[in-house]
Amino acid sequence: MLSYNIRSMRDDTAALARVIRACAPDVVLVQEAPRFFRWRKAAERLARSAGLVYVTGGATTAGPMVLATLRAHVERTEDVLLPRTPGLHQRGLATAVLRFGGARLGVVSCHLSLSARERYAQAGLLLERVAGLGVRHAVVGGDLNDRPDGRSFRRVAAELRDGWAAAPCGGEFTSGAHEPRQRIDAVFATGGVEVLGCGVPRELPGLRPADLRAASDHLPVLAALRVPADG
Repeated sequence: MLSYNIRSMRDDTAALARVIRACAPDVVLVQEAPRFFRWRKAAERLARSAGLVYVTGGATTAGPMVLATLRAHVERTEDVLLPRTPGLHQRGLATAVLRFGGARLGVVSCHLSLSARERYAQAGLLLERVAGLGVRHAVVGGDLNDRPDGRSFRRVAAELRDGWAAAPCGGEFTSGAHEPRQRIDAVFATGGVEVLGCGVPRELPGLRPADLRAASDHLPVLAALRVPADG
């Protein structure tokens, strides 16, 4: 599972595709996907260049998007727009229920508000949406715009397992890409999902530091997860 704020593909898209390919994820939870003119073509171009397929989200969720490999059988998707505070950006959630063999997994991509008050409310709505997926196992990936000691981050981490805290692997800080100083991007999992390792990827075959710096202003979070089969 890869969570990645791609800054609307305004940076080096070839480097972005190389980073995703090097991480070899089954699912990518994207934030700041293209949202405007011909956004679907841009999303499909990214998916194709990274060896993935488009699942859901993008302009329909104000940025969050889900991509996956053909290994994932898509049971259902839902694009959610969150209540908007006048004067602030629209936010949303891209959600899907995927099946990998006998394992059924709910996934949610999120990008929470820059406003502390709105962000805290959105954290609660995110948790409600995860609970409402109707699956035993779920994973959330996103840009929380909050650090681990912040109220909104702590609200999510109180109910879902923070991947980095559970099994740190690679780098911790995700923003900015050139001189990362803070961890505002994270992957969370429900109980029963085993986190084998989670963090900013390093030293993967084909993964170049220059590509990480060129692809976006955020660094990606890669999580290796073991999801039990249903039943």
